[in-house]
Amino acid sequence: MQDDLASVARPATGRRIRFAPLLSAAFLLLVAIGVIAGKWLAPRDPDAQDPGLSVTMPGQGHLLGTDQLGRDVFSQLLAGTAAAVIGPLAVALGCVLIGVSLGMAAAYFGGVVDTLVNRLADLVYALPALLIAIVVVGVVGGGYWISVGLLVVLSVPAQIRLCRSAAMVQVRLPYVDAARTAGLSPMRTMVRHVLPNILPIVVTTFLLDFVSTLIAMAALSFLGVTGAAGNPDWGTMLANGQPLVAQNPWLSITPAVLIIATAASATLLGDTAHEWLTNKGTAR
Repeated sequence: MQDDLASVARPATGRRIRFAPLLSAAFLLLVAIGVIAGKWLAPRDPDAQDPGLSVTMPGQGHLLGTDQLGRDVFSQLLAGTAAAVIGPLAVALGCVLIGVSLGMAAAYFGGVVDTLVNRLADLVYALPALLIAIVVVGVVGGGYWISVGLLVVLSVPAQIRLCRSAAMVQVRLPYVDAARTAGLSPMRTMVRHVLPNILPIVVTTFLLDFVSTLIAMAALSFLGVTGAAGNPDWGTMLANGQPLVAQNPWLSITPAVLIIATAASATLLGDTAHEWLTNKGTAR
């Protein structure tokens, strides 16, 4: 009897486990739609002010109420999706392009190249990324893309280390020696043969870099250090709504929930992608 119950329960557990990545992917798809068309999907102009209305709870045609300037909170959330997500995506993409290139080159060539890349990565890795970003952006002046560029430089050492470690395992395998013997160029060997075998690490670290940068840029916006000029931003909305929680809690709850949900969904999707790509590579 217990065996029968266990056999019935196992498929249900499997369905729940498979359902979570699908739910994460669906949520990230909605976020992507918000990035592309958030301003057009907003029911009201996110910048339209009604000082006479001021802070209100949901109602009167405002799904999540209004802020202290009478702006529609839901419209601001939709319009702010691009500012919240594009920067972290750019940082993650920059880290992957630089980290994979330098990491594979260090592993493949070794010697002086490996030493120089490692010393550079160690030097930058020792710097407190968020603190440096706050100081530099504060001195230079608040700038969205300045923050993006800084975070790429300060975040790339982790990507270099991971890709180098994964590539080091691959360059010692016979297929790399065979490619060298066949006269394939280093670039072709790394791109056509080494890169596909470290793809699980690359995809996972891309998503993890996106998550860490999403939180870092939201923190910078919350502190008022940076923000997308002329555009709403989840971190800025969270900061502006904090003193008004008693009047309209949705001002701070909704951007906080969106930041957490986006980060959690990307993390779960990264774990799932790593498992799937690893199993696919093993099967191959």
